[in-house]
Amino acid sequence: MVQLVYQEPAFASDFRFFLRYEQTNARTEYLPHAHRWGQLIFVEGNVLQIEAEGKRLLTPAAFPVWIPPEHQHASYNHKHTRLLTFNIAVERCVGMPTQACLIQSGPIVKAIMADFAARQLHMPQTTADLRLCEVVLDQLLQVPVQESYLPRSDDKYLAPVLQALENHPGDNRTLAQWAKQVYTTERTLARRCQAQLGMTFSEWRQRLRFLQAISLLEQGMQVQDIALELGYSSSSALIVMFQQQAGTTPERYRARRRHVAA
Repeated sequence: MVQLVYQEPAFASDFRFFLRYEQTNARTEYLPHAHRWGQLIFVEGNVLQIEAEGKRLLTPAAFPVWIPPEHQHASYNHKHTRLLTFNIAVERCVGMPTQACLIQSGPIVKAIMADFAARQLHMPQTTADLRLCEVVLDQLLQVPVQESYLPRSDDKYLAPVLQALENHPGDNRTLAQWAKQVYTTERTLARRCQAQLGMTFSEWRQRLRFLQAISLLEQGMQVQDIALELGYSSSSALIVMFQQQAGTTPERYRARRRHVAA
């Protein structure tokens, strides 16, 4: 594993907004650090894992991560990952979440970020660029946030089930079977899923499989093989799940990622 120390850009002391573009190799870790500015991290390939103030955040490309000013965080990339960060001066962060979280960026933000990336813009060069940055900030102040795309739990019944599924996402055991495995009832396990994860067991497992599907697509695996790897009986079942989570098919997602990389 390669460990990296974050280096602050020279121009960071005098800005309202700036952007950075990075590519990191597989098994690369950024050591704990903090910024004087707020940072929105967009993932352009694979899934990013961030530890922020004791909280783990896993996110696919559709959910950028928000890190407030002065919040210590570290990141780990299991696979080759491309990142775009939109950085906001601390005085402009009023109204943004005060804790690290995921933000559901909409099509306007995505379109502006795509334009900035295409031009490799690092700081606003014109008044038009600055207005676009202000639009991004305005949009971010209005969109929903969530604690984590794939939350964890320390519950004595729930934790071992979630860990087992993270190790083997294709395990198709039902909630009732898992409850028996950890010596509790299906009702108890279902209730703890809703209370501690904020979602049902089936939704949590679907999100886990979606994250794993992204990683396998990036590795070049065929959709049919991914479906079997993740416990689906057919590729069509995987495609339906993927469309629900990403709004597109696995192959179109892969084609779009290749286009971004090119």
